[in-house]
Amino acid sequence: MAAVFRALFGYCFLVLMVRVVGRRPGKQMAPFDFVLIFFIGGLTLTAMVADDRSLTNAIVQIVTIATGHFILTLLRRKSKKFALFLDGTPLVLLSKSKWYSETLGNMNFSTDDVMAAIRGKGLVNPEGASWAVLERSGSINVIEADDSK
Repeated sequence: MAAVFRALFGYCFLVLMVRVVGRRPGKQMAPFDFVLIFFIGGLTLTAMVADDRSLTNAIVQIVTIATGHFILTLLRRKSKKFALFLDGTPLVLLSKSKWYSETLGNMNFSTDDVMAAIRGKGLVNPEGASWAVLERSGSINVIEADDSK
């Protein structure tokens, strides 16, 4: 029965911490935000199933990570250079029918990934897209060419 209470407490505490730290929709989450979610989840799981089942220890660890995340978020807002370092910059994958192969390769994307985003915009070929940009959140934004409408 103690495991059930630890699990319930862990869940409620994680919901509270995510609300305190802040939220963004999944498509707008940066890798920075995903690390926070998975790391805190792992800490909570460890407190529930590992040999050290101390809730106090888990709470201290989670609050420490959440506080660190909050401080990094403040630094991101205050310093544009720090934000660029932490989140990166948008990258052009396609511009006026020209593929940026080096950028695609460096980001482990293929032309098929970009084509899926282009088709998602209702276009059938890359000529219909003026730009395809890999955003900081990891999503691909497609800007239609003026003559494709």
